[in-house]
Amino acid sequence: MADDRPSLLIISYSPLYRDARLLRQIRHFTPDYAVTTVGYGLAPEGVVDHLQIPDDLIYWHKDRRLMIARLYQRAYDTAPVTRWLRERLTPGQFDVILANDVDTVPLAVTLAPRGGVHADLHEYSSRQKEESRVWRLAVAPYYRHLVRRWVTKADSATTVGEGLAQQYLTEFGVACGVVVNAPPYADLSPTEVAWPPRLVHAGNGVAARLEVMLEAMALVTNGATLDLYLIDQGNGYVPSLRERFAGSDRVRVHDAVPAAEVVETLNGYDVGVYSLPPISFNFRWALPNKFFDFVQARLALVIGPSPEMAGLVEEHDLGVVAQDFTPEAFAAAINALTPEGVAAAKTASDRAAGVLCAEEQVHGWAEPVAALAERVQLREAHEEFGASGAESVSHEDVDWDNLGQ
Repeated sequence: MADDRPSLLIISYSPLYRDARLLRQIRHFTPDYAVTTVGYGLAPEGVVDHLQIPDDLIYWHKDRRLMIARLYQRAYDTAPVTRWLRERLTPGQFDVILANDVDTVPLAVTLAPRGGVHADLHEYSSRQKEESRVWRLAVAPYYRHLVRRWVTKADSATTVGEGLAQQYLTEFGVACGVVVNAPPYADLSPTEVAWPPRLVHAGNGVAARLEVMLEAMALVTNGATLDLYLIDQGNGYVPSLRERFAGSDRVRVHDAVPAAEVVETLNGYDVGVYSLPPISFNFRWALPNKFFDFVQARLALVIGPSPEMAGLVEEHDLGVVAQDFTPEAFAAAINALTPEGVAAAKTASDRAAGVLCAEEQVHGWAEPVAALAERVQLREAHEEFGASGAESVSHEDVDWDNLGQ
């Protein structure tokens, strides 16, 4: 039986089965679109087809000689993953392509989907690792080339926060909507506040993301405890933390819990904590999954003064923003907590959970993708009328590029 739904190709150079943002896209679009996916790992649930990139085709592997010579387009076109995918995907095969991150956009544009390309930009690619001199000199110019030549040809775009959206517009003229990394709405209630407060953090075991909070705990005077649920990166840091805090009654290091269990696990605590020193542009403007996990878990928040996170904390009265990114300032924010203040912030998280959730955020993808799919329907209707000889609007009277806007 023919599938009369619009065809949508979702491309991401990530393991789709554990990429939370990609899974939100796939879950949203599979009911109404015939979704084909491209990525690493097995096919996600609900798709009509899946092109699994072999694990040995590392997407960021490029010819160093071409990169050094600044022959960036040749470096992209001759990359093993690009060549492999172009042999297996046919231009004009899909109605719409949703291309995730800058690396997939040139491929998507050259595949010439009938309705167009929507680019979802998860990072500010050219400044992603700008703390590294090698990245700034050798890799950043390559990504600037991809954005200038290809992302500007996408029909619409989104990114993960207002700061990144503003910079894409300022530097490249790319107008982006914003879809934050919020998880699905969790049907939970705030738990009763314990005192001293129970602090919690869940995420990657990376020193740059943890040390401010860990050093702050030595300066906390209100008896607060901190539980860490950490994903071991395999570099020895998490085991070193286990040794460092062995026997501590203030800091406890736990194994990571499965992604589907994070919010429910966090719900048993009082305060979600995070301080991310702005060592790069992307760190400065970070608005990570864990922020929204804290909200869905109905926690109060104590965070460093990262603009995106601080703005939401203040807008929704979610907790306390530290004065700066030092351990002293973070400890002062924790010491300023009161049982009444924590309870009020947990109640505010409960109110905000209905807004800061995937069900609300996916509209930022749904609307532009629907507009591109509508182009195909209207073009097909026009061609049908033209073929039948019926009176119809002339091709020149239709602004095809702005249909659905």
